[in-house]
Amino acid sequence: MKKVLVLGAGGKIAHWVIEMLRSNHDVQLTLFLRHPGKLKEGAPKNSTVIQGDVLNGEQLEHTVAGQDIVYANLAGFDIDAQAAHIVKAMNAAHVKRLIFVVSLGIYDEVPGEFGAWNRRQIPQHLPPFRRAADVIEASGLDYTILRPAWLTNYDEVDYETTERNEAFKGTEVSRKSVADLIVKIILSPKLSSRSNLGVNKPNTDGDKPAFL
Repeated sequence: MKKVLVLGAGGKIAHWVIEMLRSNHDVQLTLFLRHPGKLKEGAPKNSTVIQGDVLNGEQLEHTVAGQDIVYANLAGFDIDAQAAHIVKAMNAAHVKRLIFVVSLGIYDEVPGEFGAWNRRQIPQHLPPFRRAADVIEASGLDYTILRPAWLTNYDEVDYETTERNEAFKGTEVSRKSVADLIVKIILSPKLSSRSNLGVNKPNTDGDKPAFL
C-alpha cells in the first residue's frame, strides 16, 4: 500500500489526481486542505481528510509522518515559506519523495514574445515560486518540480516536458494533463526523480495562450 499525502487537495489539478487514484486499492490518500468543502466529488473511500494549514509546522510534521510520497499543489505569495515548512517536516519525518508544482518562467526559461507576455502577467508570482524551487532543490529530498504552462480545464491528456535548462515549449496545458504526469510519478516514484520539468501541450506555441 502506497501512502500519498496531497497538500492543497482542494485545488483543480489535485482534483484530477484524486479522481485518477480514487479507485486504486494500492494507494491510501491523505487529503490535506484548509477547506474540506472544496472536495466537490467528496472524499474517496481510499482517503483520509485533514483540515489544516501547511504553515502549522507541528500539524504538518504529524501528518507527513508515515507517508511514502508528498504531493504539494499550493499557491500564494508565501509559497516559499510553505515549501520551507514542507521540507522541514519531511526531513524530520524521514520522508523523501516530493512532487511540487510551481510556475513556468521562474528561470526566465520561456523564450520570445510569450516569455515577455508571461513576465508582464505574473511578475509578482515568479520570485516566490523561484525561491520555493530553490529551497526544494537544496533540500536533499528526492523531488520532482513541475512548471506547467498556462492551465486550461480541457478534459484531455496531451503533454510533453522540458528539462530545467531547456527553453520552455508551448503556451498552455490542461490541468488533467499535469495530473496525469503526477499520477504516473506517484505510481512509479523513480520516474523523473530529482528532476525539474516544464509541462506543456505540444504545438501550442504563440505569443500567448490561445484561450486568452
